[in-house]
Amino acid sequence: MTEVFAPDVLIIGGGVVGFSIGIALIESKPGIKVMIVEKESFLGAHSSGRNSGVVHAGFYYSPNSLKAKFCSQGNLELKKLCKLNAIPLKEVGKIVVASNSDENIRLDELSAKGTANGVDLELLDKSKLKKLEPLARTYERFLWSPTTAISDPHAVLDALKSKFLKLRGELKLSNTVELVEGDGQIALKSGIIRPKYIVNAAGAHADRIAKKIGVATDYAMIPFMGVYRSTALDNLPLRTLVYPVPHPLNPFLGVHFTLTLNNKVKIGPTAIPIIGREQYSLLKGLSLDEFKETLKGFTALIKGDYHDFSKIVKSEWPKLINFLLVRESSLLVPDVIKVNNWKKNPPGIRSQLVNLADGKLEQDFLIKNYLNSTHILNAVSPGWTSAIPFGRWVAQGSVLPNLD
Repeated sequence: MTEVFAPDVLIIGGGVVGFSIGIALIESKPGIKVMIVEKESFLGAHSSGRNSGVVHAGFYYSPNSLKAKFCSQGNLELKKLCKLNAIPLKEVGKIVVASNSDENIRLDELSAKGTANGVDLELLDKSKLKKLEPLARTYERFLWSPTTAISDPHAVLDALKSKFLKLRGELKLSNTVELVEGDGQIALKSGIIRPKYIVNAAGAHADRIAKKIGVATDYAMIPFMGVYRSTALDNLPLRTLVYPVPHPLNPFLGVHFTLTLNNKVKIGPTAIPIIGREQYSLLKGLSLDEFKETLKGFTALIKGDYHDFSKIVKSEWPKLINFLLVRESSLLVPDVIKVNNWKKNPPGIRSQLVNLADGKLEQDFLIKNYLNSTHILNAVSPGWTSAIPFGRWVAQGSVLPNLD
């Protein structure tokens, strides 16, 4: 006889967001039965294990956004988690440099956002840059973010998993699920798991799962592939992370320099529009359904007035060529040109929602509630940094009230 599981809450997706929601649920309501299902046979195969490992400070985001609400608090809570679990953490800080007068003006905007978001941030004259990062250069001024740090995404995910299991949460790997609607309730098509409430935290596939029950039909998903190159820290001895002033409209931070726990320097990422949500190489991870979905997103983006899609394509695809990626990064750190032995790192994919009505890329976290289900549709960067307080907010605001 087939075993039937009946958790109070089923969470789809074993990433940092899924585990953070699960932990928050059990801690808020002891005795609740929470199950997480993950389609892969191991954790961290996608966004939660492939992110940059940067613990962001929270100054990029509009003060009224969910990203601003959770990033700075997430920075503190993620660092606390690392210390409690002996996970390596380096408080390296970050500088944001300008390359021209327009970017110099936009530094004021970033600084104002940081102040409004309660972030420890300094706007400094370029004469002070040499003390913090001698290899970088800037136009007149730069921002210094002392609370930006780096850590290990896989170790953080493992710590969250261990805490969830110690709280008697249940985890099932290699489980793909599909939602159906009937009798005013959302259920699983297989019927083997019969939860009272469902949380869709499936990352790049969250919108696809939601659309099966008529949620998120006004959006399409566009995957952007991020490629990094790395070299030994001895070849380019940076002290801190070095970022450009971000583009005012596109939701990407631009090619930048990050440090790793194993003494390497990375340049990247690219933001290359691709077809597949798991297209980690040119011809793998593709399907006809994804092609159709992504084509909808491309069409909306091209027709919309918010982003110059052709400019994104023209500027990003050439960065697959090592020389061109290095040349762009040399605007921040000129000595990068002297380094020859760059190695390709495993790529990551940022799946970005686009509004089909106006062609605008969603720049904030996006959550939709429908009947007995909650759908986390756009938990992109800084999703890793924000996950713990964000998960608590989802659990207490959307899920728990529906279980009482």
